[in-house]
Amino acid sequence: MTKSAILCVDDEPLVLSSLRDQILRNFGDRYVYEVAESVEEAWEVIEEFYDDGVRVLIIISDWMMPGIKGDEFLIQVHQKFPDIITVMLTGQADENAIARTCQDANLYAYLSKPWDEATLVKTIESGIAKLNAN
Repeated sequence: MTKSAILCVDDEPLVLSSLRDQILRNFGDRYVYEVAESVEEAWEVIEEFYDDGVRVLIIISDWMMPGIKGDEFLIQVHQKFPDIITVMLTGQADENAIARTCQDANLYAYLSKPWDEATLVKTIESGIAKLNAN
């Protein structure tokens, strides 16, 4: 059976810790969970997953990060891996960035910080259901 993963990308360790705790609490050991504090680190994780035969289901990425912003990252992910569900999590993204990500990265969902755990879980569940339906 192929392992499946959820990747969270944010430059704030506290945010990553909260995301991982909430996802783990709600999904248990059904998936592999990984976090990355930068886009560069995220690409390393994605490459390691694919080298190890782990399927990345969902990437939840912050928008405001040093270097490459989350919208640009998610667009790059979609171009290379169009089946990965992309979710933007931020309190600072402008309308143009969100619209561009919707169009160019097939953005699945946008969650505002601070997020609600129930909404996060529902977004992940519906994203996985969408993948399984295809």
